[in-house]
Amino acid sequence: MAIKQHPVFTNFNQVEHPLLIHKLSLLRKIDTPKKEFRELVSEITSLLAYEVTKDLPLTTKTIQTPFETIEAQVLVDKSPILLAVLRAGLGMVDGFLNILPTAKVAHIGLYRDEKTFKPHFYYFKAPEHSENCQYFVCDIMLATGGSAVATIDYLKKNNINKITLLSILAAPEGVEKLFKTHPDVPIFAVHLDRTLNENAYILPGIGDAGDRLFGTK
Repeated sequence: MAIKQHPVFTNFNQVEHPLLIHKLSLLRKIDTPKKEFRELVSEITSLLAYEVTKDLPLTTKTIQTPFETIEAQVLVDKSPILLAVLRAGLGMVDGFLNILPTAKVAHIGLYRDEKTFKPHFYYFKAPEHSENCQYFVCDIMLATGGSAVATIDYLKKNNINKITLLSILAAPEGVEKLFKTHPDVPIFAVHLDRTLNENAYILPGIGDAGDRLFGTK
């Protein structure tokens, strides 16, 4: 897979691969059924997870093969934290765990005020003593950037500083906001779309990801 870094917002990385491009096109279609939509989100997340975990540190451990004892490389930390932003982020959990099944799953609850578009916090649950773990924040869309910034603000206030954001789609407005507030947090996404509409949805986008995942509209 190829990575294209944004020329201005240098923390934004677009992950490019023919399979990702194809699957995103299917995800965008208005007539894609819920079952297929969920499967596509999971498949895309697996490909993203493969890319964002490429720099996880390794250490050496003695293991026994069927023929001899060797010094083999294994992950230093087999249990990074996957933080699902409720509710759309739930659709990314299984895809990430397909790549790294030993990861632990945390949840953060934020809802958006439909008039101000500002996020409101209501829930957080993560494994105890995980402050020094790598956190992968998963949310299907980075739109206004409000939820992403609120999530990262919360993590940093709790001494969690190893943070990477995974999104399938991003809008320039959200990328810019995150770059200005948390330039140290890398963003990985499949595509940077054109803009936001008057209701703060990404254009051309995929619609409301939560509704399409769970059939709530």
